[in-house]
Amino acid sequence: MNNQHQSKQPRREDYQQAIQSLDTYIDITVDDLMDLTERAKQIASRRVAESLSIAQVMSQPVHCVKPQTLLTEAAHLMVSKHVSGLPVVDDDRRLVGLITEADFLRALGVPSQQPSHNVWQTLEALFAHLAHHAELETPTDPVALHMVRKVQCVRPDQTLQHVLEMMKEHWVKRVVVCDADQRVLGMVTRSDLVRVFFDRFT
Repeated sequence: MNNQHQSKQPRREDYQQAIQSLDTYIDITVDDLMDLTERAKQIASRRVAESLSIAQVMSQPVHCVKPQTLLTEAAHLMVSKHVSGLPVVDDDRRLVGLITEADFLRALGVPSQQPSHNVWQTLEALFAHLAHHAELETPTDPVALHMVRKVQCVRPDQTLQHVLEMMKEHWVKRVVVCDADQRVLGMVTRSDLVRVFFDRFT
């Protein structure tokens, strides 16, 4: 099966014959033509990936918390479920906010990651803080006191391109997918985008 697939891929001599078959002079070399073909394939692949609907790439089901949930409970949920952010919802599962690892660290008085810092600078700041504050107080605040209320949302029928533009414009690592009534349906994170890339690549 793999040999059949390989045989359908144009080879250098195929490009040479294709140019000759035009029966006219064109100012383009075989290398130029091969390069253009590869570029066109990459652009087409990116176009297909970016046109995927959010419903096709979002993570679901989504773990959510209520505004009255304690920060310690939210932190435990993040660690146990291996997520870095939780939508905050009301009793009807309508989105009211978002709590992230950075919000939790700020609640503890720990310096959170700065956009200009790389991962090592962030880790150095965290451990420097621990060195000066050996005993950290367990926060008893509800999530509502520390959550972000202005959350970037998208609809499931929008495209991946829309998510990419939103993440770049607002400097966010995740967007929440909601229906028309603001009920949480899923999440799209940078990890989901990486997964899409490797799915297309492989």
